[in-house]
Amino acid sequence: MRVGFIVNPAARAGSGSALAQRVADRLRGAGVDARTREPVDAAGTADAVRALSRDPGDGILVAGGDGTVAVALRELHGSGIPLGVVPTGTGNDLARTLGLGDRDADAAADAVIGRSSRRIDLARVTASDGRLSWFSTVLASGFDSKVNDRANRMRWPRGPLRYTIAILREFLVLRAIPYELELELPGGDTVRVAEDLLVAAVGNTRSYGGGIPICPDAAPDDGLLDVTLVRSAGRLRLLRLLRKVYAGTHAGKPEVSTYRVSAVIVRAVGVTAYADGEPLGSLPLRVDVEPGALTVFVPR
Repeated sequence: MRVGFIVNPAARAGSGSALAQRVADRLRGAGVDARTREPVDAAGTADAVRALSRDPGDGILVAGGDGTVAVALRELHGSGIPLGVVPTGTGNDLARTLGLGDRDADAAADAVIGRSSRRIDLARVTASDGRLSWFSTVLASGFDSKVNDRANRMRWPRGPLRYTIAILREFLVLRAIPYELELELPGGDTVRVAEDLLVAAVGNTRSYGGGIPICPDAAPDDGLLDVTLVRSAGRLRLLRLLRKVYAGTHAGKPEVSTYRVSAVIVRAVGVTAYADGEPLGSLPLRVDVEPGALTVFVPR
């Protein structure tokens, strides 16, 4: 068996390198030829994926966070080349969806060794200028994208706690934003929503921000996207709602609306959307589901 192995040496301030080495040792101990590359930035990661995909062997393995994985999946979507994930980053939400624990090097390696794979959907994003991008987890816009802005500026702490602190700080300056959405339902009908919202999230999977289940019923292989909209309310009520969001029990509350869609257009002024922990650009954006677009290694 032969795989390409791309390692982000900067993941978690470099602490992920030891985990990546553990994976490489475990692969080689099982007779897997792992060709390792360590690009220094996102452009280098994309170049490494393209180079390895010309002769991928049995797949490509990536050690890093959701942002590093996002670079790889943009290059591999629709190719049929299996992608493996070693969760060494801050959020690791796709890895969690695939059944991998945070920084679980052994399980990530064993998924490759066992050649166990499945196909999952991806979300395709079209910007107003026609530029395309893809994501695997959740698109955040509004309060949650401002949380991403703040979390990305923070140097401490590492891991999911960074997002928790960023949420609490952004909560102090919270305000609703006028949105317009066009929701394309599976049967072909379109629902239009125009109101002030705190959050408009589009989920291919259930969680973002290191495990926050904003779209608790989303599944990565059902050919649909889940949309969660959160309206404004008093701060005390929103604090209670925030606890329910962390527990994944917020659906059905008066401030929350949820939809299952095949596509959605999201419009708002002055809002940057994030997905897989990376900025996608300013709204408006159109998001479509691409069923079965990515093959991934998963634990047995």
